[in-house]
Amino acid sequence: MMTGRELAMRSFDPVSLRLFIAVCEERNIATASRREAIVPSAVSKRISLMEEEAGVALLERGRRGVTITPAGETLWRYARESLQLLDRMRAELAAFAEGVQGHVRVFGSKSAVAQFLPQDVGVFAQRYRDVRVSLEEREIWEVVRAVEDGRADIGVCWDAVDLRGLPTRPYHRDQLVMVAHPTHPLAGRTCLSFEETIDYEHVDIAARSIMQAVQRSAAATGGKQMRYRIQVSTVDAACRIVAAKLAVAIVPREEAQAMQQALGLSIVPLSNDWALRQFVIVTRDASPRPPVQLLVDSLVECASHGAAGHGRPARANGAAAT
Repeated sequence: MMTGRELAMRSFDPVSLRLFIAVCEERNIATASRREAIVPSAVSKRISLMEEEAGVALLERGRRGVTITPAGETLWRYARESLQLLDRMRAELAAFAEGVQGHVRVFGSKSAVAQFLPQDVGVFAQRYRDVRVSLEEREIWEVVRAVEDGRADIGVCWDAVDLRGLPTRPYHRDQLVMVAHPTHPLAGRTCLSFEETIDYEHVDIAARSIMQAVQRSAAATGGKQMRYRIQVSTVDAACRIVAAKLAVAIVPREEAQAMQQALGLSIVPLSNDWALRQFVIVTRDASPRPPVQLLVDSLVECASHGAAGHGRPARANGAAAT
């Protein structure tokens, strides 16, 4: 038989938890109430009831807002996890109602989405038509964080990022290359080290922050600093800057090759160990639920077979690469 306290805890319902999360995020009851379209007194009443039932203060109220107590921090964490789990449950039940046998959410880094992930997910979608897959492009650090907190079932990213101890499987590898205008002094090389490019002006691709951090570290090791001519947010824009003879850029080979013919780029592979990047598949659990495991296995199979031509050794000369 349940105790009175256990029965009382039943009132920690999804609506109350959502309102509590809003107050914690906004640090203000009035602001949270506007966000959730509910009067402040109702929000305050629900939180007071939760505090009464828990037997501990969750918030410290002040004239300028609220401060979250240690107990409130704990509830905030569990509330987020509980609502995320409920959202997943509703999504999967809705999918079953529509005749779809499961839903898998995949977050991929920009390089993964630009190169191989969509094709490999497409292979899976053709094979398992009863499983719905949603694919979202995210910043590399958000990919791992989303898997960790349950917002994504699978993450795909470069293993240079902190993987937070989560289970991983090796996926594709890619090659970083230098792209330059054919008249550039380095354009005729068959291969070169990143250090040989540092004395020339580069394009700074802001969205590829992990890749840029690795390059800055490599430059610092050699006692030099990067010389950035211009900053852009995409590889496409970087290649166009290179085609305009303004700088060189370090980008993934597959993305460079997609622009090579149209822009007349010269592509030269980098010889550095870190220029051969290993991508991994990240999951929250070592043995995820069946639809997730099916997709993981399919992605690994695609990578092992070199799906869509990825993972091949670099060509010797950038200008001749296709």
